[in-house]
Amino acid sequence: MASMITKTSSSSSLSGWEYDVFLSFRGEDTRKNFIDHLYRELKGKGIRIFRDNEELEKGKSISLELLKAIEASRFAVITLSRNYASSTWCLDELAKIVECMEQRKLTVLPVFYHVNPSDVRKERGIFAKALSQHEEHFKENIERVQRWRDALKEVANISGWDLQDRLESEVIQNIVRKILGQLNSIVPIVSDDLVGIGSQVEELMNSYLGVGVDDVRFVGICGMGGIGKTTLARAVYERIACEFEAYCFLTNVREEAGKHGLVALQKQLISRTMMTASSINIWDVFEGANVIRNRLCWKRVLIILDDVDQPEQLHALAERRGWFGRGSRIIVTTRNKRLLIEHDVAEAEIYKTRELNYSEALQLFSWKAFKEDHPTRDFVELSKKVLNYAKGLPLALDILGSSLYCRSVDVWESMLSKVKEIPDGKIQDRLQISFDGLPELEKRIFLDIACFFNGEDKDRVEDILESCGYHPKIGIDNLINKSLITISRKKLWLNDLLEAMGREIVRRESFEEPGRRSRLWFTEDIVRVLKNNTGTKRVEGIVLNSAPLEELHLNAKAFSKMKNLRLLKICNVHLSEGLGTLSNELRAIDWHRYPLESLPMSFSPDNLVELHMPCSHIVQIWKGKKSLHKLKILELSDSRKLIKTPDLTGAPNLEMLILQGCVSLLEVHPSVGALKRLTLLNLKDCKSLTSLPCNISLDSLETLILSGCSKLDKMPKDLGNTVLLEELDTSRTTGRQAPSSIPRLKNLERILDLLFDSEPDIGLVAPNSFSDLCHLRTLDLSYCDLPDGEIPNDLGNLSSRNKFEHIPGSISIY
Repeated sequence: MASMITKTSSSSSLSGWEYDVFLSFRGEDTRKNFIDHLYRELKGKGIRIFRDNEELEKGKSISLELLKAIEASRFAVITLSRNYASSTWCLDELAKIVECMEQRKLTVLPVFYHVNPSDVRKERGIFAKALSQHEEHFKENIERVQRWRDALKEVANISGWDLQDRLESEVIQNIVRKILGQLNSIVPIVSDDLVGIGSQVEELMNSYLGVGVDDVRFVGICGMGGIGKTTLARAVYERIACEFEAYCFLTNVREEAGKHGLVALQKQLISRTMMTASSINIWDVFEGANVIRNRLCWKRVLIILDDVDQPEQLHALAERRGWFGRGSRIIVTTRNKRLLIEHDVAEAEIYKTRELNYSEALQLFSWKAFKEDHPTRDFVELSKKVLNYAKGLPLALDILGSSLYCRSVDVWESMLSKVKEIPDGKIQDRLQISFDGLPELEKRIFLDIACFFNGEDKDRVEDILESCGYHPKIGIDNLINKSLITISRKKLWLNDLLEAMGREIVRRESFEEPGRRSRLWFTEDIVRVLKNNTGTKRVEGIVLNSAPLEELHLNAKAFSKMKNLRLLKICNVHLSEGLGTLSNELRAIDWHRYPLESLPMSFSPDNLVELHMPCSHIVQIWKGKKSLHKLKILELSDSRKLIKTPDLTGAPNLEMLILQGCVSLLEVHPSVGALKRLTLLNLKDCKSLTSLPCNISLDSLETLILSGCSKLDKMPKDLGNTVLLEELDTSRTTGRQAPSSIPRLKNLERILDLLFDSEPDIGLVAPNSFSDLCHLRTLDLSYCDLPDGEIPNDLGNLSSRNKFEHIPGSISIY
């Protein structure tokens, strides 16, 4: 007797067969036990099975419908029981199955249900008796009986399952696993438009999942929104689900938990893994967790938790490895890597989903835009522009490709122009999910990076944001874990689409009036706000990265309304009426060619972290002593009118003082010599400078540049406390006396054109020993005019540009 799949399952239809499985069995032997259990397992695994009508068995001949069903099936499971061969109906099925096995590549899976395979193969016992009776009954059609004999022998020679000494449940699980495994291998795991996933599936399979290993493993799939985490998880799920006793893919955990609660998700998980459609009475999350643990701790399960964003979701659905049977795999997709780490998922168990490479991106986009794997001739260059915009993000390629399908060249060009200024709404909404879930301070940090600091030095940005009270070290770390930013070569980076998303969030603060937005970076918006004096207290940052085409002429009140301005970077601005005020909230000022001789008297620099005013008209930046406890960088390079440095007693945390090219600078305030945290002092080409503070006790100084200070005739007497000094450049100076402490500066790596002590009747004399300068790699004595033989013998592996006749053997000439 037979049963069959009712209609095409997704797998069978895609692979060319109408049905997945044809079951051949003798009803009186197995219908109410083995076949019933097998049917339920197959149905529970997603294969829809048609349950046959027992009345069919009363017919005298096999139906035409049944023969067609055999021809249209991919698998035939033949359950050879004690009374199987006594049914001519079953034997006709068997003969047809063997015929299709040879002609239509039907896969036959025999089950020997409490019969000896050898008895079937050699026609012994009840099988010999049944066939003898058929010979007697069909004397006039002996060829039919012979076909039955041949079919039984053919099937008996196929490797199958013998139930004589095995549990039925074990055999059923093996049959189901065999069928599902082959069905999944028949159907492509990833459809044509999901390119780029195959290699990642293999990487996950080979390096992370370890299917078959007898441990319980949590594996994370992490990455930014729209990068294909769910697609990857789905492809893996389809590939390996058949290897487990039970499996469940919980889609959109974040969204479903928000709409229906965690108990509903717990019920889904239990229902799918236990293969029951009956209602499950769970009243709260705690009870649900107990049910999951108690029901699944003995089962080898595969569970996908898709788009998890809160720890309580993991606690409710998969809190511990001990909740699941040996060999189980729990895969969690999330945008938040930290969520996985806090759930005791090791770094080695977290897979970072990558963007598509150029070839993969082009293929995916082409399937969406042209319904083939390459662009048509007229759209090749335009397609390249789309790929450059999408940056390998599958979400963007999918949405843009679909929206451009069957569009003209003009429409393509128009859309490309639009998305560069205003991101596609669907892409924006998907990406913004990550932003919307951030705490307020992390939102501020992200928007600052998106609008101002993409590609900037991480430490520098942290200093500025710390002064704003944003706690950036933990904030930036959280943004990294949530796949919103990355760190490369100590710089902060945002994907172009995430940067565009952040900027669009700011633009939406006020579509019509940029002066009512929190951050301004677009040149036209900045020019409009400053020229029309339309800035408001909502403006926190103005960063102009490209000079306006024409010089801006502003009035004195241009910044008067922007009382919360934290960041200011502008250039090419003319202030004919002076400058009335600047916000006291400013943390960073970068004003190239500042047009005035000083900062406004009313400006209080208490919050300043960085002050950059290269090529300015500054004569004296401010008068008297100011509170500058947060200031770390002061740059006035090439400010040709600057005559003296300010009193920096109030700037104990200053790290960089850059005054190179200040050709009118006459003196350096003595307070500079006491800056304990200064690492760089650059006075290059300060041609009017005649002296430095007598003692420079700069505990942190690493670089001292005095080259080009042509009037500097006296060096500091002692650099003994500058123990961290790595570079000392005194080239093109007129000083005739080097610091006596040079041999004690053990971290020096470069000495450029250093002048040594002069003694009567001898001339210039170098120190007796350089043996303590263990890090010294460069010594340039080009202009020292030392007498031949006056170079110490312990210089080590140095290169000298001097033309001495007697060079110490320790010097290597390059």
